[in-house]
Amino acid sequence: MQSKNRSRTADTPEFMKLHSTSPIDTRCDPCHIERVNLSDSRTAGQPANPSRDQPAGAQLAGTQLAGTQAAGAQPLARLSAAEAVFNAIRGDIESGHVAVGGKLSSEAMLAQQYGVSRSVIREALRSCTALGLTVTKTGKGTFVVADKVANDLTLGQYSARDLTEARPHIEVPAAGLAAQRRTADELETLRHIVAAMTTETDPESWVALDSSFHAAIARASGNKVFASVVADIRGALAFQSETLNMVADRQHASDIEHQQILAAIEAGSAEEASQAMATHLRAVGVALDSILSK
Repeated sequence: MQSKNRSRTADTPEFMKLHSTSPIDTRCDPCHIERVNLSDSRTAGQPANPSRDQPAGAQLAGTQLAGTQAAGAQPLARLSAAEAVFNAIRGDIESGHVAVGGKLSSEAMLAQQYGVSRSVIREALRSCTALGLTVTKTGKGTFVVADKVANDLTLGQYSARDLTEARPHIEVPAAGLAAQRRTADELETLRHIVAAMTTETDPESWVALDSSFHAAIARASGNKVFASVVADIRGALAFQSETLNMVADRQHASDIEHQQILAAIEAGSAEEASQAMATHLRAVGVALDSILSK
């Protein structure tokens, strides 16, 4: 997998692909991982160099690495580099290895430690912040503020509860209106976004496409209020999507739900489009509850 230095959107599908290739065999506080390199250009957990022996028993956030599984064990889930880094940092915080009030290593140091780009580190840290575990202060660094997940997620200037309460009243009717009012160009835009999402392997780019999809539906509704509100919360939607994908593994399920919404809009069925959007938002709510109840 390759990480992108900047996200693409439906209107500007171009992006840059960068990846880190230098293996790092060091230990660095706060996350103590020996001889583990998580290049963001491959599945996390794979050895940086297949010819180099992976030390027996090496673990990442309590999960056995590929190549060290006991015979008969279930295959490991394929994690992105950002997921693996997030799991390691979260594990250190929740276990008390990094105390509340403590400062995490700099982005540059964490990137060197894990052998990934700084954009991957920032992605992992954003999810830690969304869960209420850390706070990043400009010019000072990232600090641990809690050792367990908060009662709500912080998503920029909004909370997950803010979004959960408001979105059904905005996006459900917007989807219904989009089924009735969408133009041929707007429908083509939605098709392009959904097609891109189903093949996108970079988490950051997928999240950008996700928020583009919801914004495009609001515009296709022909209601300027709906379009304006969704545009305003678009950043928060991206933060929420990023966190849900990383913590609750929502990406594949969201792809299917988006396809169902698109199919209803294509068919011109306001009722089915509204229902498909409502189903999608309920699933998002369930995923949020699963995170906050842990």
